[in-house]
Amino acid sequence: MRALAITTALAAALAACSAGSNAAPAGEGAHGGAADSLFCADSAYARVAEQVALGPRTPGSDAARECAERIAALLDGYGADSTAIHEAEARRFDGQPLRLRNVFARFGADDGRRRILLLAHYDTRPWADMEADAARRMQPIPGANDGASGTGVLLEIARALGRHPARVGVDMLFVDGEDSGYSDAIAPAGTDESADTWCLGTQAWFGTDPYRGSTAPAYAILLDMVGGAGARFHREQFSDAAAARVVDRLWAEAAALGYGDIFVDATGGAVVDDHIYVSRAGIPAVDIIEHMHPATGSFAPVWHTHADNMDNIDPATLRAAGHTVLSLIYKEK
Repeated sequence: MRALAITTALAAALAACSAGSNAAPAGEGAHGGAADSLFCADSAYARVAEQVALGPRTPGSDAARECAERIAALLDGYGADSTAIHEAEARRFDGQPLRLRNVFARFGADDGRRRILLLAHYDTRPWADMEADAARRMQPIPGANDGASGTGVLLEIARALGRHPARVGVDMLFVDGEDSGYSDAIAPAGTDESADTWCLGTQAWFGTDPYRGSTAPAYAILLDMVGGAGARFHREQFSDAAAARVVDRLWAEAAALGYGDIFVDATGGAVVDDHIYVSRAGIPAVDIIEHMHPATGSFAPVWHTHADNMDNIDPATLRAAGHTVLSLIYKEK
């Protein structure tokens, strides 16, 4: 019944997209071009809901395996030139071994053309360490925003690229094990507290030197927590340090498309996220992430709680993130 409901929801979303629902606001067409009509927020929202319906996608779980397989199947269906699931072993901060699955796809053959990398994590936090109810803190979260939102947006971008290819090559990386890092709320004393306990899938992926012998991306864009209701995306400090020109272009593109109230052109905080390890691998990377919520000064109040569910996902936020990235990609040569 669940699978039927989600499939029906997606069919309705695509029908709404074809009818013009969630099209770009008036006046955007001159800036957005093909991206205006090709990025459908209803479709992205349905892809987020599909992931949440699987249950928590914690590393090594059946839900995570099924999620990775569905992502790969969708990318194949959208016409990716190549798609693969890469497995890796990692060790969590508490010593527990993890089996990770990263999904990698390429749109546009590796023929020497300029390439861009887009990435998101699909895994979910194994603990609700920010949950007010102490009895529920050791339970995994639904991860609608923290995990599913970025993946949903990337899948919709992939669908658009399959219908209207970009002039540049586009690589997509869906990573596992981003959200299993240290937290003093759930970790026993003496465990590894370093920043490197996070983003395990990205570290494992770049540890294999994946671009050896092929064209490396000119830059990368990470989408993380890009679906929250009322979200605002400030410039993230590590992104500005590694890829200020790309940040400038993205935020300018968002403003031109009418999303200047969502992409706030002001310095925010510094976030430990997958983009750090992409930049360390020599690819300047930008993180689009909500991390300056007015109620907390940091992440949204639902972060790492059981309230990170579909009730707090807004298609308008998904549209702002996805439309902006897709429009920029289509302008690349």
